[in-house]
Amino acid sequence: MQVRIRAVMAALLLLVPSQVNADGSGDPAAVSSSDGEYADKNGNPTFKIDKDGTVDWYTSVGYIRYTANCMQCHGPDGLGSSFGPSLVDALKTLSYSQFTDTVTNGKQNVSASQDLVMPAFGTNPNVMCYLDAIFVYLRARSDGALGRGQPQKNAPKPAGYSKTEDACMG
Repeated sequence: MQVRIRAVMAALLLLVPSQVNADGSGDPAAVSSSDGEYADKNGNPTFKIDKDGTVDWYTSVGYIRYTANCMQCHGPDGLGSSFGPSLVDALKTLSYSQFTDTVTNGKQNVSASQDLVMPAFGTNPNVMCYLDAIFVYLRARSDGALGRGQPQKNAPKPAGYSKTEDACMG
């Protein structure tokens, strides 16, 4: 009987997909870059942190924009608060498209025990113009590649970044 149970358990383990990476978007390894913004093999924005701790420009800006626009509800460093859940934990299962949809359109989770509401930021340029950067920062935090606090070493601003930022902000 014990042999049969072990065999069934072993078979179930083979059927359950293992989560190799901590983030719902998959492997965070940067495989391409365009104007200082890195992408993974699926084309999702991702981080690049050098061995000396230097973070790419988007991760650095993501920290600043997260702190300015998201920290009030989701706590310092994305760790959550009494108002909003930990985004460090959420990105372990949330994909880039799910993250984008939630930030753009908001989310409401109402039950008898709680009323959780994430406002929609789809028309707020202070969030939407930096959405990729915020995602990249939180992805680095979620994957454990970036510690708490502001990154101390940052890659230089990409040449076309200011023009793109100005065009988005209007």
